Amino acid sequence: MLYGIAAAATLLLSALLTGVLRVPALRLGITDRRRRRPLPLSGGTAVALATVLVAAGADAAGLLPLGAGVGRMAVAAGCVALLGLAADLRRLRWWVTPAGTAVAAAFVVPYEETGVAAGVAAVGWIVVATAAFRALDHADGLAGTVGAVGAFGAAACATAELMDGLAALLGVLAAALAGFLLHNWFPARAGLGAAGALFTGFVLASSAVFVRAGQGVGAGAAVLYALAAIGCADAALVVLGRRLDRRAVTRGRPDHIGHRLRRLGLAPRAVPVLLGAGSAGGALVAVCVHTGRLSPGAAWWVAAAAAVLVLVLVRRPVTPVFRPRQRVASASSQVSERLRVRSG
Repeated sequence: MLYGIAAAATLLLSALLTGVLRVPALRLGITDRRRRRPLPLSGGTAVALATVLVAAGADAAGLLPLGAGVGRMAVAAGCVALLGLAADLRRLRWWVTPAGTAVAAAFVVPYEETGVAAGVAAVGWIVVATAAFRALDHADGLAGTVGAVGAFGAAACATAELMDGLAALLGVLAAALAGFLLHNWFPARAGLGAAGALFTGFVLASSAVFVRAGQGVGAGAAVLYALAAIGCADAALVVLGRRLDRRAVTRGRPDHIGHRLRRLGLAPRAVPVLLGAGSAGGALVAVCVHTGRLSPGAAWWVAAAAAVLVLVLVRRPVTPVFRPRQRVASASSQVSERLRVRSG
């Protein structure tokens, strides 16, 4: 009952904050620079605030106790969200956000359970998984859908380990993302931005590390990968595509997984649905491996599916997708240019 009330309150609060913060975001210039029209990035602040406020309030009231470790993780995630907000306000050097994420992760990893070597590896994984999730914020509804599905999967793993505080935080995060999606579904009226993407990715990656701390390395790696399979596939696709085109990996282009699926003819609303289904499949495998219903080798099937997707999409064109009217206008301008050159 308490979980349902907390989830409903978070969903409503996130949806309300996303709408209310749109105007301040526009006035402060917190918009998506990759779009032709200004898209306020109010969703990131709304998701982070709704998640932290509801979780902290329920913990303070004794309704949903988080525990010291989970509370520390929520504080670190809030700091990462502030770093992302700075990135939304102005361009930062490419290494600033990964470095800040690494510092936050270093204070979160439970070294007493993982050991020093595995703890350092866990910090590296949190940085990589957070950056990969941030890159998913390139299509309407995509990051919110994949994040909500991943939160449910990680919450199921936490519930199996009787980590009620962690499961409560993840459930609140999923509800906050659902409220944000009311504004982010195509055509989006608000975006997630670096603040929300880094916050969500950090919570998901850190939660997976918490759940698997002190358990088998092989099964742990399978669970961590399966939960983040879509983000890893997108990162691999971008790196491989840019290297094949002999372009800098850190230079942004419309060459992510959502962009390439659009070039295949998928409708804007179909992209998050398709990739959300893929994320759900990976989360199901992760839960089954974590609970012992599947062997760790099942993650290889997830990796194989991701590899096929990457190989199919890596050679797709990455030029912008024009709407019908834009195509006509573009074709007309090309004809006019040719006539002008011939007449000259």
